[in-house]
Amino acid sequence: MPTGAIVRTQFDTAADLAGLDASQRRLLQGPFRSVSVEVPVRMDDGRIEVYRGYRIQHSGARGPCKGGIRFHPEADEAEVLGLATTMTWKTALADVPFGGAKGGVQVDPRTLSQRELEGVTRSFTGRISLMLGPYRDVPAPDMGTNPQVMAWLLDEYSKRNGYSPAVVTGKPVALGGSLGREEATAQGVVYVMEAYAADEGLAIEGSRVVIQGFGNVGAHTGRLLHERGARVIAVTDVDGGLHNDQGLDIPRLFAHAYQQRKPVAEFVGGDAITNEALWRVPCDWLIPAALGGVISKDRNVNDIECGVVVEAANAPTTPIADKVLESRGVTVLPDFLVNAGGVIVSYFEWAQNLQQHPWTFERVNEELHRKITAAYRMVRDLRRERKAQWRTAAYAIALQRVAEAERLRGH
Repeated sequence: MPTGAIVRTQFDTAADLAGLDASQRRLLQGPFRSVSVEVPVRMDDGRIEVYRGYRIQHSGARGPCKGGIRFHPEADEAEVLGLATTMTWKTALADVPFGGAKGGVQVDPRTLSQRELEGVTRSFTGRISLMLGPYRDVPAPDMGTNPQVMAWLLDEYSKRNGYSPAVVTGKPVALGGSLGREEATAQGVVYVMEAYAADEGLAIEGSRVVIQGFGNVGAHTGRLLHERGARVIAVTDVDGGLHNDQGLDIPRLFAHAYQQRKPVAEFVGGDAITNEALWRVPCDWLIPAALGGVISKDRNVNDIECGVVVEAANAPTTPIADKVLESRGVTVLPDFLVNAGGVIVSYFEWAQNLQQHPWTFERVNEELHRKITAAYRMVRDLRRERKAQWRTAAYAIALQRVAEAERLRGH
């Protein structure tokens, strides 16, 4: 099920709980601005390749639009719109002064040389630069992009507008990036897990963890949980992965797969496992940390044996699968609460850039813990009060905040 369709279905359920009228629903569902561009790039062999790119600003009611740039073959207009919409709710729930946006180029970055990747970045930045700005639209890394890509984006934008570090977050620290930003999303995932575990009398130490996706979010989540004594027993990336019920050697796997960019399946230390088989591994915490729509009724939901699904990816669970998991007593901690750590620390980075005053690593993590835990507690309390799903309660808080901002602005 496409991300956009998942987001629309979830919106309707939460809008009922939030008590939004028909006009408010229409206002909050559609994008503020959507741009489609051609991205021409001269390849290493001299030919010109043209990719399709998008930047969609869903809402700017609560502040500048905010959202990552994704380089992926499936980053089409519908996918980008769904992700931009989710960013609006994520920033509102986290209570940071941003709206929601997302960008995407339909390209597989794994097929590009470093020079070609830079060419895609600079070409795309040039085509959307009129939409960007520290008080207009602030991109960040997403799937298929990284701090180096953000550095190229900063440079290309600054050629036109003067040095503007606050126009993009997730940059290298040497160019105004924030300490703690690289692992911020994963750090937020773990803080939410710890808060939930404390409420439910569960333990992180000794618990069994399964992670689907071992890019930035999945790898750092695995590392942080391993440091807290959890047993990460199965991990996959796009090409498959490994299972070891005694626990994988996460520090070595982190170096192999994340730092050296080698396939998880090539690591020695467990039995080979496919992405399809991963969902059948019994565990306490199941963490989808890659693409959306990976847990569905037709694909795997009835195979899942876990206590809690922790949505580190955006929209990994379809609405029907959500209901199936709920009926089986499996808790689903929703994406835009769980993975809000990235945008929260992006807000910190943006503030540091505007003030020209960097923070310490310790301050970043202290402020992240405070902010994401406050969001968790608000969702928990509304869920208990209204006897709603975690996801519906999270959406209701976000929708109410954005609707109130629109009302105060006269819309």
